[in-house]
Amino acid sequence: MTDMSTLEVPVDLWPIADLFFNGLGNEVNLNNEEEVAALFRSFFGLYLVTVALAVITFKLGFARKLPLVKNIVVYSVLIIGTFFLTLILGLNLPVAESLLVAALILGIYRLRLHKERSARQQSGQS
Repeated sequence: MTDMSTLEVPVDLWPIADLFFNGLGNEVNLNNEEEVAALFRSFFGLYLVTVALAVITFKLGFARKLPLVKNIVVYSVLIIGTFFLTLILGLNLPVAESLLVAALILGIYRLRLHKERSARQQSGQS
């Protein structure tokens, strides 16, 4: 029978999750308010990083400008979905790392596209 007053924290986390859950150790005592608060702070930090990377990836990857109401709906669904994604898969899979790689690739693509368009405009004006 397992003890219900402790929660096991995995030790083989992905780098970004490990950054937040580093100081917790292998177990969290659910009767200790400080350890539970540290667990929630760690999860909330991982969640905020995941939301920020998801928003950046969405902004870089979605080319069209949306009306305000659609923007509000999209970001609301993004924030709610990211919560569940982080809660269920955040410690087991490299969610934040994948979003970071996607944001970097889309950022490089957008930068090159901007430079190419600028070069094309300058050669067209000459």
